[in-house]
Amino acid sequence: MNQYSSRISTIISEPDKSIYDAMNKGVALATGSVLGMLNADDAYAHESVIAHVAEAFEDPGIESCYGDLIYVDPDDCSRITRYWKSGPYSRNLFYNGWMPPHPTFFARRSVYEKYGSFNVGLGTSADYELMLRFLLKHGISSIYIPDLMVIMRGGGVSNISIRNRWKANRTDMKAWKANGLVPKPWTIVAKPLSKLMQYVFKNSRDLSWLALDWPRRKPDANASCADRSDRGSSKVRDQDRANADFA
Repeated sequence: MNQYSSRISTIISEPDKSIYDAMNKGVALATGSVLGMLNADDAYAHESVIAHVAEAFEDPGIESCYGDLIYVDPDDCSRITRYWKSGPYSRNLFYNGWMPPHPTFFARRSVYEKYGSFNVGLGTSADYELMLRFLLKHGISSIYIPDLMVIMRGGGVSNISIRNRWKANRTDMKAWKANGLVPKPWTIVAKPLSKLMQYVFKNSRDLSWLALDWPRRKPDANASCADRSDRGSSKVRDQDRANADFA
């Protein structure tokens, strides 16, 4: 982080209760009018992502936006494992297991101030609960940016094992209950099933241009493309996930 210290306004290095506790600290510190979260192991797909987001928010009636995301192998960033195409939003989509990729989700700071931040008690479902609360419960306006916005390295907390994925799926039910919402009988089952097509069509798009904007290289013998040897050991990494905003 020292390499980019001239471009970072605030750095906090201290113990966190969870990833989402760190994100809540970032929300509290943010001074920009729009907030977004980018995980420490991930990257924006190209240099125009923030410009597209800023353009979306030029409409004062828009309170949030989101786009597409790809997963790559954590040890070989040239290998795409999933393509998460979000598509335009409608309220009924949540009932069919849909959610936008959280790293692509941006919302006005006023939305956080009005409806709250992450519910850390929901563990890895905290991002799902926040978007469910903002979009479905409170009906904030949102627009889909039909663009690949984020490259995400595989191995996240909720997806690192089948056990973690199953646990997260059970916690998703609590997210609905916490907001006084009633899912359809098929909602929670449809959520993981809806992701299957992300694996099927991962190679159906021409993404060769990514090499121009983001290193796609095989690791050397001692490190992965996102060196995971310090994952979970550095509090700064959690804080790095916490705050991305612009005025």
